[in-house]
Amino acid sequence: MRSTDISVRALKAPDNGQKTYTDDSLPGFGVRVSQGGTKTFVVVHGPTRERTTIGRFPTISLSEARTEAKRILAEATLGKHRPKTVTFDEAKKRYLEVCEKKNRPGTVREHRRLLRHFAFGRTNLADIAKRDVVKKLDKLKDAPSEQHHARVAIKVFFRWTVGQDYLAYSPCEGLRAASKPGSRTRVLSAEELGTVLAASLKTPYPYGAIVALCILTGQRKGEIGHLEWEWFDRVDRTVTLPEWLTKNKRKHLFPYGDMLAALLKALPIVDNARYLFPAAKSHIRGKPTTVFNGWSKAKAEFYSKLEGVRPFTLHDLRRTVSSHMAKLGIEQLVVEKLLNHVSGGTQSPIAQVYNQYSYFNEMQVAIEKWDTYLATLLPK
Repeated sequence: MRSTDISVRALKAPDNGQKTYTDDSLPGFGVRVSQGGTKTFVVVHGPTRERTTIGRFPTISLSEARTEAKRILAEATLGKHRPKTVTFDEAKKRYLEVCEKKNRPGTVREHRRLLRHFAFGRTNLADIAKRDVVKKLDKLKDAPSEQHHARVAIKVFFRWTVGQDYLAYSPCEGLRAASKPGSRTRVLSAEELGTVLAASLKTPYPYGAIVALCILTGQRKGEIGHLEWEWFDRVDRTVTLPEWLTKNKRKHLFPYGDMLAALLKALPIVDNARYLFPAAKSHIRGKPTTVFNGWSKAKAEFYSKLEGVRPFTLHDLRRTVSSHMAKLGIEQLVVEKLLNHVSGGTQSPIAQVYNQYSYFNEMQVAIEKWDTYLATLLPK
């Protein structure tokens, strides 16, 4: 019989296994129904009777599936090759390989991290429905910013799979996009900052030291996590971040003071590692790792011991450093130089090109003031 949306919706699931209902109006085309009730459009074609999965109902309508089946049958008749549906993990691997060729390392790491929220494993791409993606995103509802970035990442990934002809349609088509999270404005008070700094100095390596370095330097979480010992000049007390690591792709040299010098002396050098915070394991889920990656668990343990401090992120510490330095009377331009913040700011684009003065001496004075201020915040 000729299938209709009503008849497809009414198909009953078999007691076990899968059952395929053929559509008499198009040879080879039909609907495969699983024991769990999932309905998937398929088309069988070619001399070897190869079966190609088109997609799930109702993510793909009957009309769309029939059109796609006709295209596949036509290509088979004309001798064109259509790649078999690949698994999610295999497609992700190929996608990240492409990203590595055209994106900088930090961007690739972010793509890889965000796609971990979608653990579809060896599921065929065509068997992933919109509701499956939504379920994964719903788990991030308490972290709206992370949810937003994850949604963007998975939409870009599936758009790429369509471009590679792995899928006819993206399961993210029509996926309702939540409003983009607004800019954060959280700044810790002096009392909160003192409490967090004191707690970081008492918290076991490595997370406590990471938090302390975020406060002492104002640098980004990712930059602190990737610090290497050779970037430190302990004679001149400077740190040099390479351009591949920084957000603005500029090498960043900045001074540090007594508090950071004391912290460095107390840090262990793990197995002669090049990194201040090397990964606890050399591999995770079969993938090589280099630097600390246990952020979620360490963050939860650290926050559980804080009292009188409202929730905050490590990036809020960067904003806090900038705000408190301004309160100390440190010139905004010097603060921006310390934080390596060049987008917008107090200098015009022309001034940023022609004014190549490093403001290093001013940064040293600012760090001395910052160290003195932080010392007054610590419990006596």
